[in-house]
Amino acid sequence: MNRRELLLAAAAIALAPGRALAAAASTSPLVLVTADLESRVLAVDSGTGRVVRRIQTLAYPRSIETVGGFAVVAHSEIGAVSLIDAHTLSVEHVLHGFGEPRYTAGHPDGRHAYLTDARRGEVVALDVIRGRVLAREQVGPRARHVTIDSAGRILWVALGSKAEEIAIVDVSTAQRPHLVRRFRPPFLAHDVGAATDGRHLWVSSGDRQELAVYDRRDGRLLARPSGDMPPQHVAFAGDTAYVTSGCSGTLRVHRVDGRPQREVAVEVGSYNVQHALGRIVTPALGRGWLTILDERGRVLRSERVSRSSHDACLVSNTNRERAGTRGRRTVR
Repeated sequence: MNRRELLLAAAAIALAPGRALAAAASTSPLVLVTADLESRVLAVDSGTGRVVRRIQTLAYPRSIETVGGFAVVAHSEIGAVSLIDAHTLSVEHVLHGFGEPRYTAGHPDGRHAYLTDARRGEVVALDVIRGRVLAREQVGPRARHVTIDSAGRILWVALGSKAEEIAIVDVSTAQRPHLVRRFRPPFLAHDVGAATDGRHLWVSSGDRQELAVYDRRDGRLLARPSGDMPPQHVAFAGDTAYVTSGCSGTLRVHRVDGRPQREVAVEVGSYNVQHALGRIVTPALGRGWLTILDERGRVLRSERVSRSSHDACLVSNTNRERAGTRGRRTVR
């Protein structure tokens, strides 16, 4: 760009800052972050770190997961679930009648979600578009972290924060989850993660500095990578795995087969980790910092956005309707 073009561009921004900022923001995905002590979910521009919307919710929003055009928020302490429309950034449905809703896995169809209820030992199938509970399946006590394979056919559920067993659940019929069996990992498990390659299943430990990598096709244990202080959580992008340790303040980058690549310092308290849209995000419980990384594990931004943040997910920021739009709120 020559000097004249640069001056013209600067003048255009000066004359229309709102349009210029909106255009810039539209290129960056939004991070939806639970502000668990403030009864809010914050929409943070991943490019600038700026909070662009504060979404009022029920008390104690804990986990959050993107499912199609929605974000599923579990309010564990009060037995409720909020469904946030990712386009309007507003609460569309509120569902009641849960014991202790914990974590969610989204079906690839963008409509169905599977929520764990720790108090009732269930996996609950949801239709996020209609805001309805479709089915409940008993899988075992203290059902907690959950993951789904890339084909949308199998769930794995850790039965506790230091789980002796992991449940395998058939969701080939999306509306009707069915428990297949349980298996024992080589340690007390915390998180489970199905890699996007369709082959590898990762299990993190809740009681030691170790992980387990399985071949999900035949159940073989392939590797036991070392890790940092438990509990650890895992996310994936292509052939890469990202493992956080909130107690150690680290994010480790591995090949999906378990081979270590690098280690990155993140804020202490950064337990949960998610990947989407070319970004890795990990929020800090009890501290409120949000760390945003690229897929190579390089820190792009670290911003304090709230007093405490339990979880975060990513949604597209393209063609978003922001100006005062509110969705319908259905309570069940």
